[in-house]
Amino acid sequence: MTTSPTGPWLDRAKAARILRLASPVILAMLTQTGVNIVDTYFIGQLPRQVASDGQFALTPSLMLLWAVGGFLSSVSVGTLATTARRYGEGKALDAGAVLPNAAVIALVGGLFGTVGGWLALPWVFSKLTDNPNVVALGVGYARWRFVGVASMAATAAYKSFYDGIGQTHLHLFAALAMNVVNGLLCWILIFGRYGAPAMGVSGAGVAACVSSWIGLLVMVGFSLRRADRTTYDFYRKAVLSWTLMKQLLKLSIPGGVATTAVMTGFLLFTKVVGTIDDEAIRAGAGASYNGAATTIIIEVLSATFVSCLAFGTATATLVGQSMGRGDPDLAERYAWTSVKLGVIIFGAVGLLMFAYPEKVLGVFSHAPQVIAVGAVPMKIMAVMGPVIATAMILTQALFGAGETRFVMVVELVLHFFCLVPLAWLLGKVLGLGLVGVWLAAAVYGVALAVLMGVKFSRGGWKKLTV
Repeated sequence: MTTSPTGPWLDRAKAARILRLASPVILAMLTQTGVNIVDTYFIGQLPRQVASDGQFALTPSLMLLWAVGGFLSSVSVGTLATTARRYGEGKALDAGAVLPNAAVIALVGGLFGTVGGWLALPWVFSKLTDNPNVVALGVGYARWRFVGVASMAATAAYKSFYDGIGQTHLHLFAALAMNVVNGLLCWILIFGRYGAPAMGVSGAGVAACVSSWIGLLVMVGFSLRRADRTTYDFYRKAVLSWTLMKQLLKLSIPGGVATTAVMTGFLLFTKVVGTIDDEAIRAGAGASYNGAATTIIIEVLSATFVSCLAFGTATATLVGQSMGRGDPDLAERYAWTSVKLGVIIFGAVGLLMFAYPEKVLGVFSHAPQVIAVGAVPMKIMAVMGPVIATAMILTQALFGAGETRFVMVVELVLHFFCLVPLAWLLGKVLGLGLVGVWLAAAVYGVALAVLMGVKFSRGGWKKLTV
C-alpha cells in the first residue's frame, strides 16, 4: 500500500531537511553549469558571424559530451544508491568500498570515451549540420571537452559517494574552483590575452577541460582527509572488487543508456533546428540564428535543470537512506515533499523568464535576429518549470530506489517516438519553425512527468533491493 502525497500540503520538517541537502547541490551545480554559460557568453562577444555559428556549435558539442560523458558519469546512479543504502544500514566500510570501485569504472571508461570521441567528432558534426563553419568550430571545441571526459565521470563518482552519506556541500568547493579556472582561462585563451594565442571557440574548450581536472583533484583531496580515511577506509588493500563493480554497473548502465538517449534525442532535436537554419542560409537570410537561440535557451534552462537535479539528488539520498533503514514509506514522503518544493520554486523562476524573455536572451547575444526568434520558445519553456521539476525529481527518486530500467525505457521511447518526430512534424512539416520545435519539447516534458508520477505512485520500487 502506498502513502498518499496528500495530507498537510507541505511537511515543513521534511522540506527543511531536503533544502539543507539540496541547497549546496544547487549552488554547486549552478556554479558548474556556469562553465557552459561562461563559454556561451564569451563566445557571444566574438564577431557576429563567428558568435552565432560558435554558439550554435556549443549545443551539439555539449550534447555529444553528455551522450558519452553522461553515460560514463551515470556510475553516479549506482554509487549514490548503493552508498546511501549501506550508510542507512550503518555499514561504513561497505559504503567506503563503493567509492574506489566507482572511480576505477569512471577513469577506465573515460579513457575509451576520450579516444573514441576525438576520432568520431568530425564525422558526427558533418551529419548534424551542413554549415562548414559550425562543423569546424564545434569540432575544435568538443575535442578539448572530450579530453576531460574521464575527469568528469570520476568527479561524478566522488560527488555521488559524498551525496550518499549526506555531505552534499563538498562538491560546491570543487565547482567553485572549476568556475574560477574556466572563467580566467576563457578570458585569456578565447581573446589571446597576456601573450596567449587567440584560440576563439577552441579556447573555451581548453579552459573547460582544464577546469574539469581541477574539480576532480579537489574531490580526491576531500577523500584523503584523516577522518574520512579512518571511517570509510577507501583505499585499503584489496578494496577493489569485481563483484561490487558488477553491482554498480548493473544499477548504473540503465541510467547511462537513459542519459545517452536524452542527449542523442536532443542532438537530433538540434538537427531539426539546424535544417531550419540551413534553409534560411541557402535563401540568403543570415546565419544560425535559430541554432544560437536554441543554445541560449538550453543554457538558461540548464539552471533550472541542474537545480531540479539538485532536489532530485537530495531526494535520492533520502530515499536510499530511508530504504536502508527499512522505511520505504518515509522515502515516499520525502519524494513528494521534494516535488512540492520544486513546483513552488521553479514555478516562480518560470514566471520571471516568461515576463522578460528578450532581456534574458539579450544577455547572451547582441544579434536582434536571435532575440526575435528565441522569445516565444523561451516563454513556452518558462511555463514548463513546474512540470520539469516534477519529472526530474521523481526520476532521481526512482534512481535512488534502484528503479533504473524503467527510467531507461521511458527515456528511449519518449525521445525517439515523441520528441524528435514531433519536433520535425511541428517545426518542419507544419512550418511552425523554432516555436514548433520547442512545443515538441514541452509535450515531451509533460509525458515524462506523467509517466514518472504514475510509476512512483504505484510503489513497486519499495520492494527493490540494492
